Order: sequence, then C-alpha cells, then structure tokens
Amino acid sequence: MNDIVGSHDILFVTLDTLRYDVAQELAAAGRIPNLARHLPGGAWERRHAPGSFTYASHQAMFAGFLPTPAAPGPHPRLFAARFAGSESTADGTFVHDTPDLVSGLAAVGYRTVCIGGVGFFNKQGPLGSVLPGMFQESHWRPEFGVASPTSFEAQVDCAEQVVAELPHDQRLFLFMNVSALHQPNWFHLPGATREAGDTRATHAAALEYVDRQMGRLLAAVAGRRPCFAVVCSDHGTAYGEDGYHGHRIGHDVVWTVPYAHFFVDGDR
Repeated sequence: MNDIVGSHDILFVTLDTLRYDVAQELAAAGRIPNLARHLPGGAWERRHAPGSFTYASHQAMFAGFLPTPAAPGPHPRLFAARFAGSESTADGTFVHDTPDLVSGLAAVGYRTVCIGGVGFFNKQGPLGSVLPGMFQESHWRPEFGVASPTSFEAQVDCAEQVVAELPHDQRLFLFMNVSALHQPNWFHLPGATREAGDTRATHAAALEYVDRQMGRLLAAVAGRRPCFAVVCSDHGTAYGEDGYHGHRIGHDVVWTVPYAHFFVDGDR
C-alpha cells in the first residue's frame, strides 16, 4: 500500500448488508458480470466482518480493520493507525499518524469524499453525522437512501459529478455506502410485493441492480489515474435462518461477508 498511496486514487465501496453466500452464488452464475470481471478468479473472498451492523463495522473499517480473511492468520492489514504492539501491521501496510484512515489520507494530500446511503450517513442528526463528518466533503440525499428503488443510480450520478469537478492533479479517496441491499429491497425483484416483504431472492435481485450500475462507477474513477478499489460488505443479514431476521446479531450469515480489492486502471 505504500506504493499505492500517493500514486493512485482510492475507491472504497461498502455494499451494505450484502451476504457472502448470495454474492458468491451470483458471481458463479454470471449474474453480476460487471463486478465479477474484477474479482480475482471471478470469485469473492470469504471474510469475517469487524461488526454486526453498519455503525460499528464502519467505525472499525475506517480505523483500518477491514473484514478479516476467514482462515487462521496472521493477516497483515492494508491500512493501520500507528500504535505499539500491532500484530497486523506489516512492511506493506500504509501506516498513518491519525486515528482513522480518512484523516490519514487527507494528511498526505487526498481529497476525501463520502457518498452516503443508509441512515448512519444521512446527516439528519448527531448520530447520522459522525461517519460522514470524518470526510472533507460528504453527500446524502433521500434518493440515496434505503427506500429509493433507484438509490445506486443516484449515488453513481453524484460520484460522476464529484470526479468531473475535481482538479486532475488532485488525488481522490472516494467512499460510497451502497444502500440498495439493505431492507427494504423487495422492489428490486419483478413481481415481489411490499406485503410479501424482503427475501433472500429480493436481496439477490438488489445485488443484480447494483451490478448494472457498477460499470459506470468504475469507469468514472478509472478515467483520472490508476485507481485501487476495495469492495466489500460491512455485515450480512438473516432471512429466517434459525429463526433470525435482520442483523446486529451473532449469526454466521451476518458475520460472513464478501470482499475484494483490485485495480481498475486496466494495467494490473
């Protein structure tokens, strides 16, 4: 990461609430071609989330604790705040002297931009302002939120505008929290109804919807300079497994998430 930070733009996308099993099934079935073409080997990496709901998981990830590979470690981290005794900081880790990655990248010249999605990014109260408040620039509108059937299209529109207005020599750290997977997501599956509610199938349809717009997002960030992208879920969610529904619970479908990082400049 010490070769990447400073020379590349950085894109960090959290597909809020996306389950690992659903993501992997859709990649294997060819149902998310825009994402799958960038996944190493065409498959997601199985990892464990650092939190079971959005706020906790993002606080950890912004401190450098991205989802952990679901296998015995140690697992060196890409980013880390400097502190004594860290067993996951390695030679290739970008180490910053600030409490979070966002301010660490700002300190070395990045323009930090947040395009929010779920309520923890809506800036409509103190709690919804904490995470976007870490960034130099943040955006949220109702059409980005969980109730909008066109949320990701609107978010990508915003991202394209951010990129277009940024001076070419200004390095960019763009973070996006994608709300489309989060409940309610029933409206992404043709024939589904509000009364029937969300299901694993509507969750999958929401990921297909996101994938249809993902190519546009990646094209936007790749047009400036080489870009390093991290795309992952912050946590999963339950649809009746063992009687559980939702998240902020300790079930495997919540803790197990898909993860990938890759370059989108076409040179690597």
